[in-house]
Amino acid sequence: MQTSALQAFLGRFRRHRMAVICLYLLVCMVAACLLGPFLSPYSPTTKSGGFSAPPDAQHILGTDKIGRDLFTRLLHATRISLAVGLLATLISTFIGIFLGLVSGYFGGLADRLLMSLTDMVMSFPYILLILVAAAIFEPGFTSMVLILGFVNWPGVARLVRGNVLSLRNTNFIQNDRTAGMKPAYILFREILPNTMAPVLVYATSVFALSILDEAALSYLGMGVQPPSPSLGNLLSGAESLSVLTGKPWMWIPAGSVIILLVVCINFIGDAMRDAMDPRNLA
Repeated sequence: MQTSALQAFLGRFRRHRMAVICLYLLVCMVAACLLGPFLSPYSPTTKSGGFSAPPDAQHILGTDKIGRDLFTRLLHATRISLAVGLLATLISTFIGIFLGLVSGYFGGLADRLLMSLTDMVMSFPYILLILVAAAIFEPGFTSMVLILGFVNWPGVARLVRGNVLSLRNTNFIQNDRTAGMKPAYILFREILPNTMAPVLVYATSVFALSILDEAALSYLGMGVQPPSPSLGNLLSGAESLSVLTGKPWMWIPAGSVIILLVVCINFIGDAMRDAMDPRNLA
């Protein structure tokens, strides 16, 4: 992105005050996760206080049912959930971009086969597909990344394919073909940069959805496994009615962080979509 275009993008992005606030908030949350060992003296996996103790001066968010500091676990859980969401988004985006480029540019049999595969994946109920995959593979961080990465690519592939179809017959692409440019050069140096804007916007929704999916699977015991904390398995303490009603410090912080992450990412994605819209030139 050229300097003038970047400045125009940032200017349009700053018009969305809520998105700017969400961006600052997201940066602060990421920084807190990365600086977790410096912000809390406790280990996220070992006992450091009383069982299910309420917040106090030593444990600002209290402790869980076996005496582990919840503030420390929340920092580590947020880092793990963000890592799962980010890596899954990168995997699904790369797969979708590659398949969409190949399908849209070459057409013919390749297009029919790849779009049939895409339709087949999209025909399965999304949550059912994730649950079946999670039940087949051993639960854990790596499994979550791979499962979520390999079920979210169809939307990216369709988006890229549509953009490629609209670009491949333009004059500058035809000129490249006439000049004898290789398909790899045309795809990755000419077409891909012109289709990245909508892909980046779509990736933000995949990122938010991956965080929610990881939380749901970990809550069900099919994701990140204890003692490693994640936002989902922190919420599992709310399965007990006594915890749900009488010990809110054990589940409200994790639930609030999930809501904040998803809301912030979605606001940022909406602002990016508007800022990248060529109709918003002023």
